[in-house]
Amino acid sequence: MKEKLLFAKLKSKDKQAFTEAYDLYIDKIYRFVYFKISDPVEAEDVTSSVFLKTWNYVQQNTITDEKTLPALLYKIARNSVIDYYRKLSNENKVSLEGENEIVDIEDNRQDLKRKFELDSDMENLKEKLSQLKDEYREIIVLKYVDELSNTEIAEILGKSKGNVRILSFRALNALKELMEEGEGVESKKL
Repeated sequence: MKEKLLFAKLKSKDKQAFTEAYDLYIDKIYRFVYFKISDPVEAEDVTSSVFLKTWNYVQQNTITDEKTLPALLYKIARNSVIDYYRKLSNENKVSLEGENEIVDIEDNRQDLKRKFELDSDMENLKEKLSQLKDEYREIIVLKYVDELSNTEIAEILGKSKGNVRILSFRALNALKELMEEGEGVESKKL
């Protein structure tokens, strides 16, 4: 309910609502972008541009298609990542720098043991996700990492809810197979 109210305020060009939306979604959008780009500096730049574009849409009254704030932000984020790769391919340079870097997002509310477990889980997930095809990786991040509904994901991807359900099922099975393969390799090493 709070998100609907925030989205309505945002549509009416409320600067405070935009600030609240930024605070509420910055970490989720950054994580979404980072999983697609894998370079923390570039992910920060793209994430900044997502919120700048969102504010521009608000100012120009062009928020018409999206029904929810997360759908708007993720759609802009997704398109921004596509633009990033288009620009990168046009420049004909590929950088492998930072490919294996771990994002360190400080959260003082967690203890060190839990932080270590989360870092380890995120790194394992990131590695397995990188082995999936883009479509599956995107579905998993949106549905299971960012916890969006099938309706929101369908709106972001421009697909039907049924198609999103099927893709989610297939993506999860593909990830499960990769995780089981990894466990099999680890148990053979022991």
